[in-house]
Amino acid sequence: MNTETHQNVDLSLSSLIRASFGLTLVALGLCGFVYSSAATGLGQLIFPEQANGSLLIEKNHVLGSRLVAQPFQQAQYFQARPSAAHYDPMNMAGSNMARTNPELHHIVAERLDKIAQQEHVEKSKIPADLVTASGSGIDPEISVQSAMIQVKRVAKARHLTEENVVQFVEEYTTQATFGIFGQPRVNVLELNLALDQLGK
Repeated sequence: MNTETHQNVDLSLSSLIRASFGLTLVALGLCGFVYSSAATGLGQLIFPEQANGSLLIEKNHVLGSRLVAQPFQQAQYFQARPSAAHYDPMNMAGSNMARTNPELHHIVAERLDKIAQQEHVEKSKIPADLVTASGSGIDPEISVQSAMIQVKRVAKARHLTEENVVQFVEEYTTQATFGIFGQPRVNVLELNLALDQLGK
């Protein structure tokens, strides 16, 4: 290979490296900075509440998010759906147990026993969403039926009439999306916070 051929190869290789480096910088700038900045800016402009996590704030204190379930143990609170992720948004996951898994059957049986005793209802009347975890592990909503079987306990603990508590449940019930997707559901955190406001 003569000197001229060597020089041509070197120039060609150098051009390829410069072009690759330039393309990398352009792609990084467009996809890594311009696109993400534009998406973030538009989100803040058009949907500021959702872009910031749909937070519930009281007196500059974040109480939680409408999108994330929280565990409630006291009798005066409606309880959320069980969570395989322990209600941790950083660890979102389902249990990954098959329906035939004996351990899942044992867990569900324990939850049925606990709820039947706690709410004074027959096990056959307990909705599935009160004894099974959602796929995300942080589902903030329960079915209306799941809320209704908790009304008596909550009303008694808060010294309210059951009719009053039912009104709150109905007020915080979200209907099926566009009337066809999903089912009517109740946001547990919003409902509990609204009930807490009665004592303030």
